[in-house]
Amino acid sequence: MKKLYIIILALTMSLVSCDHWLDIEPEFVQDAENFFNTEEDFQRAVIGVYDLMQTNYLQVWIGEIASDNSIAGGESVNDTQGLHEIDGMRHGGVNNELRDVMRFNYAGIARANFIFENENKIDFPSKERLMAEISFIRAYYYFTLVNYFGDVPLIVDRRASINEVFQINRTPKAQVYEQIERDLDRAIRVLNWTNPEVGRITKGAAMALKGKVLLYQQKFGEAAQVFDELITTNQAGYALVPNMSTMWLVANQNSSEDVFTIQHSGLQGGDYGCLVCLQGNPAPGFHGIRNYVGPFYGDGNSYNLPTQNLYDFFGNDPRREVTILDLDAFIAAQPNASEISYMIGGGGHTGYYNNKYIKRDFERGLPDDDLTSPLNYRAIRYADVLLMAAEAFAQIGNDARARTELNKVRQRAGVPDITSSGSQLLEDIYRERRLELSGEGYRFWDLVRTGKAVAAISGFQVGKHELFPIPQVEIDLAGGRWAQNPGY
Repeated sequence: MKKLYIIILALTMSLVSCDHWLDIEPEFVQDAENFFNTEEDFQRAVIGVYDLMQTNYLQVWIGEIASDNSIAGGESVNDTQGLHEIDGMRHGGVNNELRDVMRFNYAGIARANFIFENENKIDFPSKERLMAEISFIRAYYYFTLVNYFGDVPLIVDRRASINEVFQINRTPKAQVYEQIERDLDRAIRVLNWTNPEVGRITKGAAMALKGKVLLYQQKFGEAAQVFDELITTNQAGYALVPNMSTMWLVANQNSSEDVFTIQHSGLQGGDYGCLVCLQGNPAPGFHGIRNYVGPFYGDGNSYNLPTQNLYDFFGNDPRREVTILDLDAFIAAQPNASEISYMIGGGGHTGYYNNKYIKRDFERGLPDDDLTSPLNYRAIRYADVLLMAAEAFAQIGNDARARTELNKVRQRAGVPDITSSGSQLLEDIYRERRLELSGEGYRFWDLVRTGKAVAAISGFQVGKHELFPIPQVEIDLAGGRWAQNPGY
C-alpha cells in the first residue's frame, strides 16, 4: 500500500507540472445522485437488476443437493464445503453458499429499490414496462429469500442507510408474500405476452410466478384461477416441445416451453473467485465429468451428482436418460470405449451426472469454460406450469381438470395417462413432478411444502430444516437484532 501511495503521489506531482493535463474532464463523473436523467440511464439500471438473477446456479445446487436427488460431489469434502454440509443436513449459520443466497438476492433488491426511488424523476415511453419488469424481478428475489429463510427484512422503494441497518427487523413472511403478490400484479397488469428482446420478463412469466407463489402459500383456489387464465388465454403460444431429449441443448433454448428463463452468455470470461461476476452459467461446468476425455461431453468438477435413489425411482420411464447420465453405461456403448477416461472426485461418486445442466463438448464458452456455459436456466418452464396447475386443481377437488393438465406432460413423455382421483391423484402429481423436473432445482422445496421431506431426506429434522439458517455474519451486521431460525 505504501508503494501504491508513493506512485499516486508521484503521478499527482507530474500532473501539476503539466498545466494542459489539468483541463481534461474526468472520463467518469457520474454518481448515484446525478443518474436517472435519461431513458438510457433507466435502461442500464434495469439490466443491473436482471444481472443478479444469474446466481441461479445456487438454486440448482441447493435445491437438488438438499434433497434426495443428489449429493454434493466435487474434488473433496472441503471443495465448496457448504454444499457438503447441506447435503448431510449439518449446515449452520456459517455457510458461504447460504450467505451468497442472502447477499445476492438482497443486492438485486437494492438495485431494484434504487430505481423505484427515482421512478418519478423523468417520464419516457418505456418507463411503465421497465418498472413492471423490475417489479417481477424484485418479487422473484423476495420469493427466493422467503423460501430459504422465512421471515426476512422487507424494504421497498428506497435504499436503506447504514444507520438504518441496525434498526431493521425481520418481517413476517406473510407480509413479504403480500408485497410479492403486489409486485407480480403490477407486472401482470402492464407487461405484454411477448417481447421482441429475448430474455425480457413477460406477462406469462409473471402469471406463472404468481401461480407458484400462491401454490406455495397453499392458496390453492387462487392459484388454480391464475393457472387457468395462463393456460387458456396463452397468447404467448406456450407449448411442450415434442422432443424432451434435445430440449437441454443450447441450440434449442428459448423455445415454446420457456416461460421464465434466465439468460446466460458464453462470451464473457471470469474466474472462480467471483462466480456472481460471470455472464456464463457455471453450473454445467461444475456438473461436468472430472478430467473426462471422450466424446460428446466436456470435463468438469463433478458436482451435484444424482443419487442411486433417483436413478431407481425412474424405473423404465424414458425421462431417466434425459435427466441422468449413467456414465459407465454411456462409455460402454461407445465404439472407442477403451480410449475414454475420467477421474472420480473425492467429494463422493455415484456414477451418475446431471444430464440437463452439464457441459457438452460442442457448447463450450470462452476459457475457463467451466464457468462460461451459454446454457440458460429454465426457472419456470411450461411443463412445470401444467403440473402446478394440476396440483392446484386437485387440491380444490377438480380432479378432471387436474388429470387433463397432468396427462399433457405424461403424453409428451410417452407414458400412460393417469386415471386416479382424490388423494391418490395428488400423490401421482407429486410423483410426476420428480419424474419431469429432477435436476432443475425444485425438489427440496417440493418436499418441504408437501410435508414429505422428513421421510425422503436423511437427517431432516421437522421444525428445523424446513428453513435454512440466517447467515450469522448478517445477524452480526444487523447488530444482533435478528433471532436465528429455530434449531440452529
